[in-house]
Amino acid sequence: MTKRVKWGVTAVIFLMIAGMIAYPQIKKQLKASKDAAEIIPSAGAQPRKQILNINAEVLKYQSLTDKAIVTGSTIPDEEVDLSFESSGKIVAIYFTEGTHVKAGDLLAKINDKPLQAELKKLEAQIPLAKDRVYRQHTLLEKDAVSQEAYEQVATDYEKLMADIELVKANIAQTELRAPFDGIIGLRYVSEGAYASPTTIVTKLTKISPLKIEFSIPERYATDITDGTHIIFKMNSAGGIMQDYQATVYAVESKVDEATRSLKVRATYPNKDEAIIPGRYTSVEITRRDIKDALAIPNEALIPEMGKNVVYLYKNGIAEPVEIELGLRTESHVQVLEGLSPGDTLITSGVMQLRTGMQVSIDNLN
Repeated sequence: MTKRVKWGVTAVIFLMIAGMIAYPQIKKQLKASKDAAEIIPSAGAQPRKQILNINAEVLKYQSLTDKAIVTGSTIPDEEVDLSFESSGKIVAIYFTEGTHVKAGDLLAKINDKPLQAELKKLEAQIPLAKDRVYRQHTLLEKDAVSQEAYEQVATDYEKLMADIELVKANIAQTELRAPFDGIIGLRYVSEGAYASPTTIVTKLTKISPLKIEFSIPERYATDITDGTHIIFKMNSAGGIMQDYQATVYAVESKVDEATRSLKVRATYPNKDEAIIPGRYTSVEITRRDIKDALAIPNEALIPEMGKNVVYLYKNGIAEPVEIELGLRTESHVQVLEGLSPGDTLITSGVMQLRTGMQVSIDNLN
């Protein structure tokens, strides 16, 4: 092989290696040129405008309610720890735990035999005392005895009757009776135990009607008065929140200085006694109702440089409008100025909108 041929072969090999190295870069440049050609319109062609699909609604007057949500608890209408007024051994228990009792029902009894014996002794003296009074009165009418002698036997009779009443009162203190209709709780003593006035026998609770107790911030003090209707919510047996209506009957006379809140109580009939005391509840308070409010969904509002802006749909174009806000609720906000009934408000994709952007309505409410 001649020297010239060797140099020719070497040059061909070198060119092949260089082409393999440069091919990816050349391919990339060709693709970029093609993409640029697709982006840059040819002479005389119009650029395509982006059209955004949106949801919108036609504004109209509606009712808007200003509500406040606070927490509360259910409490019994009446509740008391029952105990005896005197001391002694418990000789009988007449109630069954967890049952209903009526006012005046005898629930338990302590030993009263010494008092019964004393009562019997005193009552045995009544006929003789009455006879003495009668005889002295007859003699007094005949001027056979003095007025003082008659008054002495009459006083003895009254004293005897007073002693009898005292013993009867002491006997009544050995009986534990229900002070009102309600449900008996668990008992804490047994027959044969010694009880004193500090010994709690059981608890009596009245849950029909039921009370709802809650606290409100001091700024709501003028919104809650006697007779105000509230709604309280609790989980039902199936775990679903259920609404109940109650009526305020009492408001605390002063604001708690520690919490700056005002305690309120409402009453609920609870005729079926389905709700028990001690449950947590959410209380909804209606502060005021606006019957003819122009309201927009919260998601349509755009806070922008200290201003509140919404977009209206006008002939396929999005146009911004500055508005003035009023009452806010969980889902809507009242518009005081800037909008009118009949305006078509854009409610979706608002963060993508720009002045004059073309839009197409997918869903109109």
